[in-house]
Amino acid sequence: MTAFILRRLMALPLVLLALSLAIVGLMQTLSPAERAAAFVTNENQLRNLEAIIREKGLDQPFHIQYWNWLREAVRGNLGFSKASNKPVVETIVERFPATVELTLYSLLPILGFGIWLGTRAGLNKDKFIDQFTRVFTVITNNIPTFVLGIILLVIFYGLLGIAPGPGQVSPENQVSLIINPVPRVTGMLSIDALLAGNWPVFWDVLHHMFLPVITLSTVITAGMIKVMRSSLIEVLSQDYVRTARAKGLPERTVNLKHARRNALIPVATIGGFVVLGLLSGALFTETIFAWPGIGSWGAETATRFDVPGLLGFALLSGILTVLANLAVDIIYALIDPRVRFD
Repeated sequence: MTAFILRRLMALPLVLLALSLAIVGLMQTLSPAERAAAFVTNENQLRNLEAIIREKGLDQPFHIQYWNWLREAVRGNLGFSKASNKPVVETIVERFPATVELTLYSLLPILGFGIWLGTRAGLNKDKFIDQFTRVFTVITNNIPTFVLGIILLVIFYGLLGIAPGPGQVSPENQVSLIINPVPRVTGMLSIDALLAGNWPVFWDVLHHMFLPVITLSTVITAGMIKVMRSSLIEVLSQDYVRTARAKGLPERTVNLKHARRNALIPVATIGGFVVLGLLSGALFTETIFAWPGIGSWGAETATRFDVPGLLGFALLSGILTVLANLAVDIIYALIDPRVRFD
């Protein structure tokens, strides 16, 4: 398996090269003036786009433009993001931990509740728990994330006033963090606040995270439940499960050790891409709740035509895609001993 992992990691630079070529190539469909507008930061520059075109080499052939970009990218310079008013690499380093934080808290209900309820429904096909699960998944699976997020904000923040507004911390704690900043260890504010013993900030972050986590986990868990249920029902009909029962093995052992373990293989696939989607930035959720992660930054780069930011966001997504696929393959091997990598 080690050789397989190394081969996949060695392919990562080629994937990123192809991705960057595609993105930079798509940018060539715009005129030099339109591309120069992405670098405008004030009115004077807007009046002199020709100077920007010459400075950035936007009138050069494609291969020269791409080589100039690639040379800087290898040095760790992906340009300046006007959406964040910071260098792209600095923005990614600063914002990505917030997305990881939201992902970790969202995965707890997604994997825990999704696998548990899917297992209950599969083991009790056509009974009440199964009927309830099917209704729940039909309803939640057809609610767009941004619609659910807005509904939750209107009800719990606007009408009932029991949930905090958008953002990562309340205004008073924002001031507190400016005066007494929490030492950055992981970059995830709740964990860093916990490590520093700053309980007010820790509980405030958890409070603000509640609605975004509910929004993400409600919609995504529905798909997890459906896959787990259908996979388990299929596995329970296999010959080796009937053989295990015929040998007199306890029903719990048959269901959990033999059936559920094999039913988890398709779940590993969807789970890997769930993590990928969350880490790439739950764009709508982060934007609605003003969560300072990669997703909200990615949305802003698009609305402001921030070319360096868009390219940096796309490259990060490409890296995460390769790593997520690799993780899924490894999980396959851990769950199913029959899977081997040459």
